[in-house]
Amino acid sequence: MEFYTIHNVVTILFTIYQFMIFGYILMSWIPALQQSAIGEILGKLVEPYLSIFRKFIPPIGMIDISPIIALFALGYIRMGLLIVIQKLFFM
Repeated sequence: MEFYTIHNVVTILFTIYQFMIFGYILMSWIPALQQSAIGEILGKLVEPYLSIFRKFIPPIGMIDISPIIALFALGYIRMGLLIVIQKLFFM
């Protein structure tokens, strides 16, 4: 595969996952949505990643900021992975 193809696929997959996390965050404000079929699927896909951050970042009052940190971390992971892929192709 060509570098740009892999780069685009990785970028698209990470973007989709970021939108899934954002959607899950918005669904948490409406409990009925979280208990729907889509909410349960999103929960199964997103909750394992978010639980890593919830172990270390406690909620502040009733506000859980761990998803925000998780989104930032996911962005850095994406950038790191793209750099590694670039180094593999252009060594």
